[in-house]
Amino acid sequence: MKIQFWILLLAAITGCTKEIERPNILFIMSDDHCERAIGAYGSRLATLDPTPNIDQLARNGMRFDQVFCTNSICTPSRATIMTGQYSHINGVLDLYDALPREKHYLSRELREAGYNTAVIGKWHLKESPNFFDYYAVIAGQGRYLNPVIHVSEGGEKRQVRFSSILSKEIEVIDTEGHSSDVLTDMTLDWLENKRNPNKPFFLMHHFKAPHDMFVYAERYEHYLEDETIPEPDNLYDQPGPNFGSVATRGEHDELLNVIGSTISPQPDKRNLSKYYRKKIAALTKNENLPDREITHHTYQLYLKEYLRCVKGIDDNFGRIMKYLKEEELLDNTIIVYTSDQGMMLGEHDYIDKRWMYEESIRMPLIIHYPKLVAAESTNNWLINNTDFAPTLLELAGIEKPDYMQGRSFVNALRGTTQPENWRKATYYRYWMHMAHGHNNPAHLGIRTDRHKLIYFYGTDFTNIHGGKEVTDKGGNRYWEDTPTAWELYDLEIDPFEMNNQYANPEYEEVVDQLTGLLIQTGQEIGDTSIVSMVK
Repeated sequence: MKIQFWILLLAAITGCTKEIERPNILFIMSDDHCERAIGAYGSRLATLDPTPNIDQLARNGMRFDQVFCTNSICTPSRATIMTGQYSHINGVLDLYDALPREKHYLSRELREAGYNTAVIGKWHLKESPNFFDYYAVIAGQGRYLNPVIHVSEGGEKRQVRFSSILSKEIEVIDTEGHSSDVLTDMTLDWLENKRNPNKPFFLMHHFKAPHDMFVYAERYEHYLEDETIPEPDNLYDQPGPNFGSVATRGEHDELLNVIGSTISPQPDKRNLSKYYRKKIAALTKNENLPDREITHHTYQLYLKEYLRCVKGIDDNFGRIMKYLKEEELLDNTIIVYTSDQGMMLGEHDYIDKRWMYEESIRMPLIIHYPKLVAAESTNNWLINNTDFAPTLLELAGIEKPDYMQGRSFVNALRGTTQPENWRKATYYRYWMHMAHGHNNPAHLGIRTDRHKLIYFYGTDFTNIHGGKEVTDKGGNRYWEDTPTAWELYDLEIDPFEMNNQYANPEYEEVVDQLTGLLIQTGQEIGDTSIVSMVK
């Protein structure tokens, strides 16, 4: 029998009106908030002090340093967190797929165990949240300002656009203000007025920020105005002599003007300098700057807008923490702060996510729970987002269901030694071949503590386009099959992934070992299609 049955039975036998005390769970997730934009991670941006409140959470809890998503794009990552399953198992491969309501497993397991469940903020899974006692979620990607909120109670039915291919009639309310403020107001209202005080709560609070097309609250207009934002060492002079492969460069570098989206000026592909060109001309009073200077100014504008959105997250996070402290809820509330994936902030001159490169797949994760977690602790286990649901369930006293593929890392929170049977590699697969104008080729791979092996398999997963340029499910243009190729990076000596070692004879044994491990991992998690691709 499941543990929750015994908990509820004992409560009934003892005649308790309030269930045996179990921890509340507050799961806070932002969108595209990479670890480099959190001071506690000590990156190049830490000197700007962008997140003092989140940093305080890390000082009082545990900072995880090797946490990775399994598919670096919003909807699939969120589906993985809700299901504890890889994309090919839960069926959410790309931005257009929906997570069926019966697969909202994390909320189902917790509600069945007696938790009062709620979700507020960005949802992005198409179907209305299920197994939540209360929800107030942004419909689709939504607006930064005055967001339309899909609610479980008190709304009016209206046709709402979720994506380029989906509109639905749902119950919504209109709001006024910046989404980070509006969503935090809703969370504080739920905690104060709507939750059941006789039950432990599970609350998911999801910021829309700092997703791109950045819009920050007016009060941050001058934040970092006079600062020069530190730049990544590999922003300029890309791609370098040994970065990438024929899959991302072409036989004679002919794909460099096609693959990826950039900060620097590019005549034939998506780039931010085009978006900021008028601002740069007004700022410098010069419309004919050399490309390097345009790249510099574009990066500065891009990062300041991004970090102003981050500042709004941190300030609102501070409001939530203040409430929990004042209501004496901190000691018995597990507080999780994370993001749905990482974000390229000019590394390799790239923007957005999607890539298997470090900056794109690395997720921040900070957990605070004084009853279990030592202050100022860190952890270096290889963790991925399939592990989130099993871990939260164990913390709530619930056995992991067999259908969840991830593993609980509660022992990591206890500070115990990593077990011998813990994963040696984390798996990754990006399915949206050359989509959305970002033009990232489909690829998969594994990351170990030291190495990363990537295979660009060069075709859409449905393989329906027959070698011709077509449009994706959202009507966006994408390209025909691209070359297949391998990349291998030695992260110990090359943490910024500048040198592809796949063809280096000195790494022949490593390549053989990792290729075998990739096939083995794919078989273990049920992605058997990779066997035929990589053998």
